[in-house]
Amino acid sequence: MSDRQSARADLVTGAALFALSVGITYGAWSMDRLEARNIHPLSAPGLLPGILGLALALCSVLLIVKALRGRGMAAIQVAPDEGGIAPANPGASFRLVSAALICLVYSLGLIGRIPYWLATALFVTFFVAFFEWESGATPRQRAVNLAWALFLGLAAAFAVSYVFRELFLVRLP
Repeated sequence: MSDRQSARADLVTGAALFALSVGITYGAWSMDRLEARNIHPLSAPGLLPGILGLALALCSVLLIVKALRGRGMAAIQVAPDEGGIAPANPGASFRLVSAALICLVYSLGLIGRIPYWLATALFVTFFVAFFEWESGATPRQRAVNLAWALFLGLAAAFAVSYVFRELFLVRLP
């Protein structure tokens, strides 16, 4: 994919994600806060979606800035010889389908069948290991990458479980 096509893709993706984040944040803000029931403010149902909506907005703005700053506005305009259509990238399609399948196995196959912390640790570990796998890496480098994936998986599982149980007062499956 050329720099011009990449910049256009980043700009369009950033704009779409920003629009989505605005909708998420608005929906979270308009949720009932349960103040009448003396519910702790950190357990309001819209708090986490609101935080995630704001985080998505920040990331989408950074993507838009990268598209505009890194390559300039001239790179984003469609050149007559390109026709405005990017060629298919089989590697990107494979990664997208792989990510979707890993997420489905996590959400439909692991959650509710094994403890939440273990399902999350396995999901994050496998996801990181799968997408960081390098075919030309040495056995030592692969071991380091796998150890790093395991560390991230366990850290994420602990952090997410702790935050949901102790801060948001949510019982996990």
